[in-house]
Amino acid sequence: MTVRVLFLSEGTSDQGLVSHVEGIAADLRVPVTVSAPDLRWLRSPVGHSVADKLRTVRDLGGAYDLAVVQRDADRGSPDVRKAEVADAIGETWPELAHVPVVPVRMLEAWLLLDEQAIREVAGNPRGRIPLELPKATAVERVADPKQQLKDTLAKASGCKGRRLAELQQRFPRNRHRLLDLLDRHGPGGEVPSWRAFVADLAAALAGVPPQRSS
Repeated sequence: MTVRVLFLSEGTSDQGLVSHVEGIAADLRVPVTVSAPDLRWLRSPVGHSVADKLRTVRDLGGAYDLAVVQRDADRGSPDVRKAEVADAIGETWPELAHVPVVPVRMLEAWLLLDEQAIREVAGNPRGRIPLELPKATAVERVADPKQQLKDTLAKASGCKGRRLAELQQRFPRNRHRLLDLLDRHGPGGEVPSWRAFVADLAAALAGVPPQRSS
């Protein structure tokens, strides 16, 4: 029976993770349907906290077996963020199983490792400018992975002047594209926080009994 997954991200640009949730489930031969509601379209504004989002989704109705909740660690501890997600679930939807997705420090850290993907997204796939990318074991120590990703895309593009400014304006779109291209079995898959997400999701998919709709 299909596992019904609710995916909640920090922002719409993080919803590219949905395809990876589906891909990990496919690797495990677990059928899933993933819903990633865009709460911005609701008439009443929704708060930014995990609890606010969960409460809103529950009020909207729908049946789920598992919630996958993305929350960047930023400059805090991953354990603190995981506890924040667990507390929000306990407060708003205690019967719902959940998996926290906590990139360290930001999701951009997962996107800083695939040289060819970065060159392609930068529009210069045959570029030879050295990018000096961090190693998977060190990328979570990058102070500001978002800024480093912006700078790396700029370097990889070889653009200057107006073309560089246009590239910088496309950063949200380029970031989304890099997330789509993230190779689960490539260098990004070696980052400890990514491995923790995959292991947690695999365990949850194996342990959550799907519930039949009433």
